[in-house]
Amino acid sequence: MSKLALSPDAPDAAMSLGCCQPLGREALTAADAVKVAAMFKALSDPVRLRLFSRIAAQPGGEACVCDIQDVGVSQPTVSHHLRKLREAGLLISERRASWVYYRVAPGVLAGMAGLLSEAA
Repeated sequence: MSKLALSPDAPDAAMSLGCCQPLGREALTAADAVKVAAMFKALSDPVRLRLFSRIAAQPGGEACVCDIQDVGVSQPTVSHHLRKLREAGLLISERRASWVYYRVAPGVLAGMAGLLSEAA
């Protein structure tokens, strides 16, 4: 049984973690392993991890790109990293006038916590 579900809010083939059993309780299927690896690969870049962290830590759970782009790289590079996070299903975005607002995709934080927690 697959523990991962596609999120309708995420673009392309992005995914959101659904109800995940801890890794110590049940082995991942090959398809789930590919999806989870893509998520962790997206987070393995320090700039992406900082951007993801800044968005997750925002009051209300959403951030304008104008408020999070000061991570030591150029604006086009920030946009590239945010796109990679969206493609991995970690973020969802919404354009409002000139700015794009980002939110952590529903279920991602809880799914990652569940996946990495100890099996009871």
